[in-house]
Order: sequence, then C-alpha cells, then structure tokens
Amino acid sequence: MRAFVHTSHPSRVIFGAGSAAGVADEVRRLGGTRVLLLGGAHVDAQATLVEEILGPLMVARFDGAEMHTPVVVTERVIVSMAEHYVDAIVAVGGGSTTGLSKALALRSGLDQVILPTTYAGSEVTPVLGETSEGVKVTRSSREILPETVIYDVDFTATMPIPLAVTSAINALAHAVEALYSEHANPVVDALAVESISAIGRGLPALGADLADREGRSDLLLAAWLAGTCLASVGMGLHHKICHVLGGSFGLPHAAVHTVMLPHVMAYNAVSVPRVMERIADALVTPTAPAGVYDLIAAAGGPTTLAELGMAEADLDEAARLATEKPYPNPREVTRVGVRRLLGEAFAGTRPE
Repeated sequence: MRAFVHTSHPSRVIFGAGSAAGVADEVRRLGGTRVLLLGGAHVDAQATLVEEILGPLMVARFDGAEMHTPVVVTERVIVSMAEHYVDAIVAVGGGSTTGLSKALALRSGLDQVILPTTYAGSEVTPVLGETSEGVKVTRSSREILPETVIYDVDFTATMPIPLAVTSAINALAHAVEALYSEHANPVVDALAVESISAIGRGLPALGADLADREGRSDLLLAAWLAGTCLASVGMGLHHKICHVLGGSFGLPHAAVHTVMLPHVMAYNAVSVPRVMERIADALVTPTAPAGVYDLIAAAGGPTTLAELGMAEADLDEAARLATEKPYPNPREVTRVGVRRLLGEAFAGTRPE
C-alpha cells in the first residue's frame, strides 16, 4: 500500500488567450493601488501592454532583472519601491523576472501578479533561488508564492524558438524529477505525466509553425503543471547540478537544464526503471533518456555544455560543488559518478 503526504500551494490561475486584459482587476481584487511593474527589453511589447492596462495603478517600472536573482539587484529595487510607496507587484517575463518579483515579495510582504512569457514554471512555486558572491542559495516559504498567475498564450506567441525549446525542457525537468521524488504521490504523478505528454506534443509543433497557437498552448499548460509539481515535491540531482552550473559558473538557466536533463536521467535510470518507462510512454519513445535527447536535438536545442561556454577545466570543481552536501536522489550521488555525467554532457554524447 502506498503512503504519501500531499500539500497544495494555492495560487489563483487564469489561463487563456487574451487573459492579460484582466490584470488591473486582479490588482484591485488583491487591494493594490500603487504597482511596481517588472518587465524587460526582451518582453517590452508585453510589458508595455500591461502598463497601458494598469493605467494610473502603475507608479514605477523596472526592466533590469538578471539571471539567478542577484541579491544586489533585489536590494536596489527595494529602495525604489519605498520611494514610490509601492503596495503591489506585477511581473511580466520569464524565470529571471519572476525570481526578482518573488525576492521583492519575500522582503516586503507585498502581493504579486505574474504574467509569464516563458515556460519556467517558477511562478507557481514557493521556492526562490538567489545568488550572492557566486553562490546560489534556494529557500522555500509561503510568502514567496505569487497570489495570481495569468497565463496568456498570446504573451508567448513571439518567443523565439531557441528560447521556447530550452524553456520547455526546463519545464520538462520539473516533471521528470517530480516522478522519482521521495515525496511523489498520485496527484503529482498525474500532473507530471500530463505535462510530459503536452511537451512531447507541443515542442515538435514549434518547428513546424512559429505561430502555432495550439503548440504554444500545450507548452504553456505543461509549464503550469510542471511548476505545480515543482511546488509540491523536492527535486534531485538534476536541479542541484543546474543550480551549481548556473549560480557558480554563470551558465544560462534554461539552456543548462536542456543539456543536462538526458544525462541525469540516464544516471538515475537504473534506480527508477518504472519511472523511465512512464516517461517514455508519455513521449512515445522507446527509451526515456535517449528520447529526451532526440527531442531536444530535433528541436534545435543545445546538447553540449561546451556550446554554453563551460570550460572543461571547471568540470571537476562543478562535480565537487554538486556533491558536497547530501540531498535526496533515487541513485546514490557520488563525485566520480557526477564527474562522469558532466563529462558526457560536456561532449554531448547521446545517452544509451
């Protein structure tokens, strides 16, 4: 008999094309009257549309979010928030913008409304990863969880295919690791399998038609489901390695997830064969690690750490950092084993 504990993390979710039109209503529903809008150059069109919808509710805008949520940036924005008497945060963007919003909310206690433009999934998790002096530290708290998430597929319609691919595989990693988490349960399993299946449908559609709304909708749905998995259970070796490579070596977050996922899956496969079978079935592929690698390669995603700028000379240090503290994972984590899989990811070897 299976025993488990499941904790729900409530956020109000609004999903659908054109749903961004309700952002001002959501702010008012939460009691907000003076909004800080977080945007960015790469999502200027979407953020400017939200600025127009907010109208006089918006009193400040910041477009300088950075990868891995540097504490120095957060502290600078906190000062600006006080100067403008901000009482609510609206964020338009991907994982970096969402991370900044969550860091600000944790320090200020303010409500958040997030409008994702990628498939990061962090908008529905109570988890925050911050970087200070080259070290990325993760924490979890109810105060970090955004109050409302508005998933408007139109906000992802112009995402370039290379970014859409790496962002979708980032979401896939959440679902994959959720299936073999020590806290996995039937609810999370169902969400994870549906997320994996949606990514398997949506990712090939991107290459066929840049403006394919159904494919983008599948991927956005998958991102929400995978993020919900991430919020409900702990992650393992894959997420630890990606945090190390991003926080300590400055590699791009989603691209690192994309390169590493097939190799970590191959490392863990011997310990969770049934999970790998479920993933393979959801993706309609013979074997899960190789199937994920092939999905990435066919979509034109990165397959080597070398192309992301990782130096081979740094692989030993990365293996050390990824194994210096114990954490749950289905297969024992050893420095030798991690160094080997990092080497395979550096070279881009197809997992067998």
